[in-house]
Amino acid sequence: MADQKEEAVMEEPNLMKERKVSWAKLRRVDSLNLEAGRVPSMSKSHSSQDTLRRTLILAFQSIGIVYGDIGTSPLYVYSSTFTKGILHDDDVLGVLSLIIYTIALIPLLKYVFIVLLANDNGDGGTFALYSLICRYAKVSLIPNYQPEDRELSHYKLETPSNQLKRAEKIKQKLESSKLARLVLFIATIMGTSMVIGDGVLTPSISVLSAVSGIKSLGQNAVVGISVAILVILFAVQRLGTDKVGSSFAPIIFVWFSFLTGIGLYNLFKHDIGVLRAFNPWYIVQYFKRNGKQGWVSLGGVFLCITGTEAMFADLGHFNVRAIQLSFSCITFPALVIAYAGQAAYLRKFPDDVDETFYKSIPDPLYWPTFVVAVAAAIIASQAMISGAFSIICQSLSLGCFPRVKVVHTSAKYEGQVYIPEINYLLMIACVIVTASFQTTEKIGNAYGIAVVSVMVLTTCMVTLIMLVIWKTSIWLIALFFVVFLSLEVVYMSAVISKFIEGGFLPLVFALFLSLVMGVWHYIHKKKYMFELTNKVSSDYIKNLATNSNINRIPGMAFLYSELVQGIPPIFPHFITQIPSIHSVLVFVSIKPIPISRVLLEERFLFRQVEPREYRMFRCVVRYGYNDVMEEPKAFEQQLVEQLKEFIRHQNFQSAAVENLTAAEPILPPSNVKAPKGSSSRAVHVEESLPDTGSNRVSSASSIQSFSSRIVAAPVRGAEEEMQFVQEAMEKGVVYLLGETEVVAEHNSSLLKKFVVNHIFSFLRKNFRQGDKAMAVPSTRLLRVGMTYEI
Repeated sequence: MADQKEEAVMEEPNLMKERKVSWAKLRRVDSLNLEAGRVPSMSKSHSSQDTLRRTLILAFQSIGIVYGDIGTSPLYVYSSTFTKGILHDDDVLGVLSLIIYTIALIPLLKYVFIVLLANDNGDGGTFALYSLICRYAKVSLIPNYQPEDRELSHYKLETPSNQLKRAEKIKQKLESSKLARLVLFIATIMGTSMVIGDGVLTPSISVLSAVSGIKSLGQNAVVGISVAILVILFAVQRLGTDKVGSSFAPIIFVWFSFLTGIGLYNLFKHDIGVLRAFNPWYIVQYFKRNGKQGWVSLGGVFLCITGTEAMFADLGHFNVRAIQLSFSCITFPALVIAYAGQAAYLRKFPDDVDETFYKSIPDPLYWPTFVVAVAAAIIASQAMISGAFSIICQSLSLGCFPRVKVVHTSAKYEGQVYIPEINYLLMIACVIVTASFQTTEKIGNAYGIAVVSVMVLTTCMVTLIMLVIWKTSIWLIALFFVVFLSLEVVYMSAVISKFIEGGFLPLVFALFLSLVMGVWHYIHKKKYMFELTNKVSSDYIKNLATNSNINRIPGMAFLYSELVQGIPPIFPHFITQIPSIHSVLVFVSIKPIPISRVLLEERFLFRQVEPREYRMFRCVVRYGYNDVMEEPKAFEQQLVEQLKEFIRHQNFQSAAVENLTAAEPILPPSNVKAPKGSSSRAVHVEESLPDTGSNRVSSASSIQSFSSRIVAAPVRGAEEEMQFVQEAMEKGVVYLLGETEVVAEHNSSLLKKFVVNHIFSFLRKNFRQGDKAMAVPSTRLLRVGMTYEI
């Protein structure tokens, strides 16, 4: 008995400690995070769960989407390299050796086996790299970070090694340096602009080079047919790639089969000795013989790897293993054999260098090859056009591009989008470029600068990821950076030498698009900072609740704002103009998250605005850069269902806290501070949430464990509140949008006034407004104007 009493005495303090811990957990669980607590565990990337069969299917499908551009390069590489003819027989071997090792080092080694690993939960591209860095270090220019964001399933980062002082120092420098954050952002939008520019150059050079097979009709006819094909290509974009996408992979596979067969035919018929080009010594001899002209010719050699960035940018549609398999086993061998076969033909017929590809085709295969070449060129163009649409969608979600209409063309494949305004602008640009330049040689001069610029940017950003996130050995990082940056800088120096001959074109595209994106993002940030500085105080809300002049009208209202840290200043302006508030009011903030996708059950975060009986809520709706915003009806239903679930959990939590405090008065931890003026039932606690998912799940489970002891009254109260919200939605949902006009302050500089009052104003008036971008029905829309001085 004595032992049992002693054990009971020992257990009592432990029980008290457990109660304290449980109370602390309840207090530390932000109400916004309850939905996330119900997620069993962090979901893994789809690539880790793919079976071998699925990977093989994806590898085959990737042939049609990813390799159309790099696969059509044999149409024009030799003609772009030997612009002044072949001066020495061994020059062909030197260029072939350059082509082989360029493809082996940059697409195969750098991209397939290194860069693809720097994906953002399965998505690739410049924005994916930027979002990955933004998640680990707070380098975003808009200060809308919330502790709850770290609890998203796809937000967490898995680092392969322990924390290192080097990584922490770099991270701190990035976060503390405004210049570093600005440079990173500018580099990202410049790289993105270059890729969008590829959407102009790829269709032009691919279609023109394919149609050049009928040059007997004359150059004007070739250009005219190319323009007609381009117009048709852009005109059918509105149908979406889903309807013709199933034929892409077989066509490109047939194209690679033609390349391989024709290459082997030329090798065995003309000169199999060109395989000596695998010896890199021929590269050294080539530069010794040709000097500066050899260096200039690198601009043509570089065209053999155009489209390499597509392997990374289109990763989200496939997986790493599929890309690695398809490139290593199909694309790489086919390209090497094709270039070797053309080199063998040129050793015997060096005067045919201007039309190497079509001259080297056996007569019986000429027209079938021509038809497949045109189809492959169209597919290559389609891939880059679709890629440009996807990149602009990512830019939109991160507030870096003016609002445009985005049409999702496929219910089966969510990544397939169509943007009418951008489509017609690209078409006009393609037609102008094709009609003006007329030859693949001149377009190639412009094409190389765009591609190599993106590659240099990718090398720098992946190096930063290695330093800060992967925490790789410094020697391996240095090897990666020095080797690949040196190669790319050499190629960049060669293509820049052709600046006057057309190389200026992608830089003009990039500068124009970067200006548009930079100005839009700058004003976007300034607007956010204005709202953050002038957000509504809690005293205003309390006084509003007791103001007899404010009428409550039945129904539900969504007041939209980008502010996530409070109530926007547009709200008092609404009250001043229309002294009425709906029976349920939700302040909705659409927040882009630097990840590709947010799970639906983790999308909505809620907080109650005091006093509770006034039924006003704040809701942050989080979207990844690849997420699709729902139609208004579906969005309303999702938001209301999540709101009712929040009300239920809020009552459970309040009752559980009351149970614990009634059983044992426990002082809250010193680091937890309740908001001023909040009642004992307030849920919102402004503090950092625990980093680990285990704390999150255990905290949520502790709430559930107390639910069985909650008295009936709070539960009935929850049911009544939920019913009230449901009835309010059924009476009608009204969307309240603030038409904010942004102007520069009177004491601003002339440059700032020009940017804000003229450039931004022009973009805002000529692109889509917020209600059209969100597809809000005009019959349920109420807009109130307000001017922000920034």
